Amino acid sequence: MIFDKDGTTTIVFQEKTTLSGFLENLNKAYPKIKHDNIVINLFSFDKLKVNDILEFLELSNTHKAGGQSFVLVTDKLSYDEVPDEISVVPTLQEAKDLIEMEEIERDLGI
Repeated sequence: MIFDKDGTTTIVFQEKTTLSGFLENLNKAYPKIKHDNIVINLFSFDKLKVNDILEFLELSNTHKAGGQSFVLVTDKLSYDEVPDEISVVPTLQEAKDLIEMEEIERDLGI
């Protein structure tokens, strides 16, 4: 598992693993990054389905309840199929932009 920390945001990715292996490693590493905004880079996975994305929902909800952003990055599926409660964007730049907007909303109490 690779962590790329940029200010208050940590980008997480891992090569050559299964989605279940990635999730297991992420859950183990979560205590170290739980105070950061988290971007999960899923570009190393060739095929993803909505059900795969929903595997992250519990962790996403927990993290967002703690007042931080949690964003998945993949261009492998239709965003219309993904529930609104989980943030999914097609590029890392869009993930950074979303986090910036969410931080502004939190600062304004929105």
